[in-house]
Amino acid sequence: MKATSIFGGVQVINILISIGRSKILAILLGPAGIGILGLIMSTTKLISSLTNFGLGISAVKEIAIAFELGDEKQLSKTLTIVKRWIWFTGLFGGILTLVLSPWLSELSFGNKDYTIAFVWLSVTLLLNQLTSGSFVFLQGLRKLKYLAKANVIGAALGLLVSVPIYYYLGVKGIVPAMICTSILGFAVAFYFTKKIKTQKVPVSVKETKEKGKNMLVMGFTLSISGIMVLGVSYIIRIFINNNGGVEDVGLFNAGIAIISTYVGLLFTAMETDYFPRLSAVVHDNEKAITLINQQAEIAMLILAPVLIVFLVFVELIITILYSSEFIPVKEMIYWAALGMFFKVAAWVVAFFFIAKGASKLFFWNELITNSYTLALNLIGYYYWGLTGLGLSYMASYFIYLIQIYAMTGKIYGFRFSTSIIKIFAIQFSLAIGCLLTAKLCSSPYNYVIGILFILISMYYSFKELDKRLNLKDLLGKYFKK
Repeated sequence: MKATSIFGGVQVINILISIGRSKILAILLGPAGIGILGLIMSTTKLISSLTNFGLGISAVKEIAIAFELGDEKQLSKTLTIVKRWIWFTGLFGGILTLVLSPWLSELSFGNKDYTIAFVWLSVTLLLNQLTSGSFVFLQGLRKLKYLAKANVIGAALGLLVSVPIYYYLGVKGIVPAMICTSILGFAVAFYFTKKIKTQKVPVSVKETKEKGKNMLVMGFTLSISGIMVLGVSYIIRIFINNNGGVEDVGLFNAGIAIISTYVGLLFTAMETDYFPRLSAVVHDNEKAITLINQQAEIAMLILAPVLIVFLVFVELIITILYSSEFIPVKEMIYWAALGMFFKVAAWVVAFFFIAKGASKLFFWNELITNSYTLALNLIGYYYWGLTGLGLSYMASYFIYLIQIYAMTGKIYGFRFSTSIIKIFAIQFSLAIGCLLTAKLCSSPYNYVIGILFILISMYYSFKELDKRLNLKDLLGKYFKK
């Protein structure tokens, strides 16, 4: 909870920064401009995922294990090897983007008009991988305060620089803004990483290859999930662009940003500490199961009131974050918000596979998941438009939760505790009540009843968190300070 609160605070700041960025983009670029930005970003993210070989996952695990053992020499060796492979994979991603730029433009936009854009953006593949490498060091070494500061300062500087670029250049400013943001992010991350003093240990090329190969194989296999998600996202955006146009792509991007990015930032806050802790106890199934259930309880108690607020004030949130032009995406957000409840539960359990290093099992699980996710999204948009994408989001995570619960139960004996089942049932029932209120009641009654649901959800979460953490005393001490 302490780590979540540290990064929760960071993510609140990041959310405010994201709100500012989204609002500026919505005003200066409109739905069509956001659609272009979405296609460019999804393309570069897909290339990045294919070329970084999941070092962000496997390297954190290796560093965390070496750090836990307290062996300075082994830790320094691991850091040196990771650093070398970070550079190699970053250069590989940049060169590949440069070479494939005409093809990427053709695939994403149906023409070669954006070839030069992808040529310039190739440099961001290297910079972003180096930034990721710095974050890996900070996370693996549990330098959470440095990591928090690097996140906030990098995001803030990126916003300050990109605003005038978008103001003067409009859509033409997308590429310069992305490059400047990458440079600043790298500079800030590098500054905090340099604060860590480590012992210098010679590492041979042979050792770098052998140790790095194991990390790359494990990392790439475990990162398959992210690659598949980005691949699915990329195909969906192209499908929407071909069938509904670039404005629908912009609306889809806004909807996903609202429900996944802003809410998903809390996942990032929890993951930063959760994954290293789970990796440290994963050899003991009983301890791991207890930890997973504890994390599931905390995650649900924190996220449920946030999701219920989204359900009640969705139109206001869309207008604040973007503009009234983006209101048509609200139906998608309604159903996707309900889907987030299933995602929370599944997300916590899915780390069991990653921490165990069960790469083959993880691969097949994610392949099956992304196959039906893609199918449901394409069918949903084809028949019901943006609303269908919200329905498919909810259905996908419902199926995924059942799937991953059954698999971990059979293989590792995992079971949800009675406590988390009770929390889920109560909070999800409140969310259903909010959705029915939004659908059936007119203004202002929908807001009056919705606010009542929000207060009940918040009170219940506070009461349950207080039982586990003695939250009243902690808050009392904090305010006395």
